[in-house]
Amino acid sequence: MNSENINIDGRYLYYAFLAGANKLIQNLGELNRINVYPVADKDTGSNMASTMRSVMDSISPNISYKFMVDQIAEAAQIGARGNSGIIMSQFLFGLSCETSEKKSINFLEFAESVRSSVPYMYEAIGDPVEGTMLTVIKDWSEFLYSKRKQVVEYKQILNESLLVLESSLKKTSEQLAILKKHNIVDAGAKGFVFFIHGVMDFVNHGIINRIISHDYIPISSEKINHHQNLDYRYCTEAILKNASLSLSEIKQFLKSKGDSVVLNGAQKSCRIHVHTNNPSNLFKELEKIATITSPKVDDMQRQNEIAVKRKWNIGIVTDSTCDLPKEIIDYYQINVMPLHLSFGDSQYLDGLTMKAKQFYEQIEKSNFFPKTSQINEYSFINIYTQMVQNYDAIISIHLTKEFSGTHASAKKAALRVQKESNIPIHVINSRNVSGGLGLTVLRTAKAIEQGVDTNIIKEQIDSWIDKTKIFVSVKNLKWMIKGGRVPPVVGKLAMFLRINPIVSMDKDGKSMLFGQTIGQKANISKIIKHIKKLQKEQNIWNYIVLHANNKAEAQNYSKKLSRIIGKSPIEIVNISPVIGMNAGKGSLAVAIQFE
Repeated sequence: MNSENINIDGRYLYYAFLAGANKLIQNLGELNRINVYPVADKDTGSNMASTMRSVMDSISPNISYKFMVDQIAEAAQIGARGNSGIIMSQFLFGLSCETSEKKSINFLEFAESVRSSVPYMYEAIGDPVEGTMLTVIKDWSEFLYSKRKQVVEYKQILNESLLVLESSLKKTSEQLAILKKHNIVDAGAKGFVFFIHGVMDFVNHGIINRIISHDYIPISSEKINHHQNLDYRYCTEAILKNASLSLSEIKQFLKSKGDSVVLNGAQKSCRIHVHTNNPSNLFKELEKIATITSPKVDDMQRQNEIAVKRKWNIGIVTDSTCDLPKEIIDYYQINVMPLHLSFGDSQYLDGLTMKAKQFYEQIEKSNFFPKTSQINEYSFINIYTQMVQNYDAIISIHLTKEFSGTHASAKKAALRVQKESNIPIHVINSRNVSGGLGLTVLRTAKAIEQGVDTNIIKEQIDSWIDKTKIFVSVKNLKWMIKGGRVPPVVGKLAMFLRINPIVSMDKDGKSMLFGQTIGQKANISKIIKHIKKLQKEQNIWNYIVLHANNKAEAQNYSKKLSRIIGKSPIEIVNISPVIGMNAGKGSLAVAIQFE
């Protein structure tokens, strides 16, 4: 049978893609294990699997091949993660661009479109390197193209292409020194090979009904310990909408800010990937040329530490409203998941692509009052999937569920990952925010450091939460009025009367009015008086002083508290933008946890 006469329609492509994606997901643990290039952050499998999951959850079968390939490419761009995920997405984007408007295509057209998609990958990368998935996809595409007109069964050509893939993959261990050193192949390239093997399972056997659930989280076995001193700490991604620069100009700009630059898409909608040290500065410059959406930042240093230099067997996850100093976060290897902030159509990550100083500058000049959104389930699935490869248990502690759906997202993700990995993931509602959440996270970290059993820690956390108090002195109500937390009439009247509220948290994690006075100084006096009273009844374990861009007054506040408590606070912390937008610039707070 002439391979030109075989027609591939949209439904065939849909099921072939599902089979390939599931095969890759089944092997994500192995891909994480061998991930040492370009950075040994041990997340290639997790990122490629996350990209696949995003596509699988977004597409539905359609008879039109062109409609289907466009749908896959669009979903891949939105959900792509990591260097390999974005390169794969760019390959799919090229496939979409190089496919004509047809309900079905023959093998010749398929082979030509695959070969024509390869330049899209090379053009999208700042510094293309051979011996990676680029080489393997290119070799595969050249083989298909060379066989496009042969009078043989198309399945035979595709099965022969597996041998080409395996041969090309094997050669990667000789092409890159770091791979040769560990006697392994490139992780991204192997991910693509797994994907095509899955496709061929469908092509040869039609195993649609035996495709496993994409919740599957395999665990890798033997680990490759390759610790790496990174030039750039953060793997940073986003989609740029309607950029004023060309793709070439964007690529050159990104190369000036870091390395591992990859672009996916077109000028109208382009996903960027770059390794950099200062995501917030990068986004500050990017917002001048485009609308920024779908931001993502991974801490590669933390990922590498978890994989090869973790200190303990229990891992901790929290969110960006946990106001602890960076030194403590780094020492205890705490994984911090950022909430999302948006000004109009532009989106940011709390504390990562939007720092406190930048946030208060932006809020003063923006026509939009910022909005926040919870961390989604996929983000938690991604971090939990990486962590279960390396930890015996995970404790995930988050801001009060009364303020955000983040806790609910974490619980859903934990159930999915725990079910397949058999690694316990304990998701905790802190019933607090900011420094209150921070103290519970810190006490948990210290218990882990002391070797306390996971189940005992879990039991103690509830007690620690009950013993945690936070008192926020609001300096200016205009922020709460803008955010809709205080009715305009009530707020303006209070401002006219110079009334300043003190906000705290009740036992269920709901905000409550603790008191109100005239002026912030009176508020501070009232809080200090109350702390003196509490101190007579129970000993203070530790405390944190917090402020919303009001460091000088926070330092004075800290001195007063130090005198009555008898020790200095853990730190004076500028609260996260997500909390700051509600408390308002100038606010002061203290979080206390009792023994």
